[in-house]
Amino acid sequence: MKELRPTRIQFERQIRRVQHDVLRMGALVETSCWLARKALCDRDLDASRQVALQDKQIDRLYRQIEADCVNLMAMQAPVTKDLRLLSALMQLIRDLERIGDYAEDIGEIAVKLFPYPVSPHIGRVQIMMDRCRAMLAMGLAALVDLDAESGLDIKLKDDAVDSDYESLYNLLVREPVTSGSIEPIVLLVLAIRHLERMADHATNIGKRVAYIVTGQR
Repeated sequence: MKELRPTRIQFERQIRRVQHDVLRMGALVETSCWLARKALCDRDLDASRQVALQDKQIDRLYRQIEADCVNLMAMQAPVTKDLRLLSALMQLIRDLERIGDYAEDIGEIAVKLFPYPVSPHIGRVQIMMDRCRAMLAMGLAALVDLDAESGLDIKLKDDAVDSDYESLYNLLVREPVTSGSIEPIVLLVLAIRHLERMADHATNIGKRVAYIVTGQR
């Protein structure tokens, strides 16, 4: 048994490193969401360029963490709790990666919207974005604390985002269409759809945390 202890200690150290990298990835995704908000709501074109660069860092970290999880599962002899943690983290980083992708997409939409007048609904879009960012922050805080209850509470916030999406969609599709006004309406509809999906992935992160803690899906 004494010969196994250093291996187990090393394994636990490697798991902690993976957990740290997941939180680092989460911080990058949070920054991407903030940049996407600046790009879309503040018409900050530099922010849209930054979010594209940020997404490359997120993708690199995603691939690294995924490989590390697979190697830990294959090369060590993880117990059930370890396997649950590693498999949940692999799913969780996929959610983070998708949120980062949507943030980049919103940055691209902001560039396309720049030549058009500011939408009268941009204030409501900003509120929706802030809700999504708050949900992501809640999910990452739940992961740090391994707080299953807080993770599951994120679903309640998702209901508000769904309501935002429905009301904004109805407003946008009822906008009077004039020459040259169709594209900005379509782009904003696409942006709020991305936000709705971001909120879904943030909800998933909370569920992953609850699964890590309780073992129940």
